Amino acid sequence: MFVGPALPTRDAALNATLAANSNGFKTVLSIKWSFLDRDFPRPDTANMQRELDRLDVILQRVMGKVDILVIGNEPYIDTLTQQQDDDLNVFYETMAARAIAYRAQSCGDTCNTRLYMGALNRLDLASNITPSVERWMQYVKATPEIDGVDIHPHVPAIEASKAFLDYILPRMRPDQRFIATEFSLVHWWRENSTKAISAGFADKYGLPRTTQNWQVIRSAVDNPFAKAKWDEFLSMSPWFENRKRFLANQMKIFRDTKQLAVATYAFKQSPEMGVDYGPDKPTWILNGVYAPITVQRRPNGKADFNYAWIDDFRVLAQTP
Repeated sequence: MFVGPALPTRDAALNATLAANSNGFKTVLSIKWSFLDRDFPRPDTANMQRELDRLDVILQRVMGKVDILVIGNEPYIDTLTQQQDDDLNVFYETMAARAIAYRAQSCGDTCNTRLYMGALNRLDLASNITPSVERWMQYVKATPEIDGVDIHPHVPAIEASKAFLDYILPRMRPDQRFIATEFSLVHWWRENSTKAISAGFADKYGLPRTTQNWQVIRSAVDNPFAKAKWDEFLSMSPWFENRKRFLANQMKIFRDTKQLAVATYAFKQSPEMGVDYGPDKPTWILNGVYAPITVQRRPNGKADFNYAWIDDFRVLAQTP
């Protein structure tokens, strides 16, 4: 779950995470800061102290309760390009130092909460291997209290995820691990969004063969399909059907490193994924294990699943 530090005592994600933890579930909490419309605060200023005070409120509630606390969430996406320099590193290192000190004071060596830095995106692109990212990994490696780094391999092909591992693993200590709190083929789905639907699906449902994939998805968002129809749309689309083992294949790549701590995958479609759905909409909607937005609910009111993911998800969830 993600939580922003602006209103931590009322944040729904934080409350939901703590409730799950109290019910016996393992939990990962990522603390998100957005600097898309503001500068990073300078060290030893009132603005920096305000950020530390907000962080303290979160730490007081979660330390020793959540299993993993991630300092940051996609910092290089949530920051203006011109600020992706040492100022970014100083800020997140300051937040990490605060979390380390708080953990030592509140629960010490017996604390159940492990600390990670993250999450890094699109490391498959050479343009994203910047001096700031290098410093990020140097800090992770040099800080004994940090257990590792979080990565988000949202990629156009599964092979691209290996670039993430090839970059981070040599830059970590042997005792450190990585987590992947998000991963998907969302960029592959996006590439196919404006292509024509399969002829078989078009003919079966009386659609023009020029209909684009995004248009069918939009139809399902507006009026959810029967499960059989949604399954046919995806299974008759080679660009999707040929990647239905993505979860199992990606997890094998992660686990073969012997340095994976945790990987989590999108559990269900969320309403915002379908809002104003169009050709340029990010295709997160195809990732969910459960599909409450594009598929009609079962007679008992429960969401139905995406045929491609459910079997492997169930097996993987039970396999250490």
